[in-house]
Amino acid sequence: MRLRDFQRLMAETYLDRDRQRGAEKTLLWTLSEAGEVADAFLKNDRRELECEVADLLAWLLSFCNVAGIDLEEAFLTRYGTGCPACGSKPCRCPMK
Repeated sequence: MRLRDFQRLMAETYLDRDRQRGAEKTLLWTLSEAGEVADAFLKNDRRELECEVADLLAWLLSFCNVAGIDLEEAFLTRYGTGCPACGSKPCRCPMK
């Protein structure tokens, strides 16, 4: 499956509910899931981490659906030719 296919799957499953919730609340749920990823990582719980990163992607895709963003297109536009800052693959930017 391509990223666009995953985004379509989320739309088929949740778009009506996500639209009712609205972009702002869907974004807040997405950020909450990012915190759950961090918690699972810090607990060194691989099984929970895998579940939480899947949830994070699902919520990000749901947010993109509500906001009208084709995530695959946006990602390829930004990163499809390499690092957006230096243009290289691999990135040659100084480490931060």
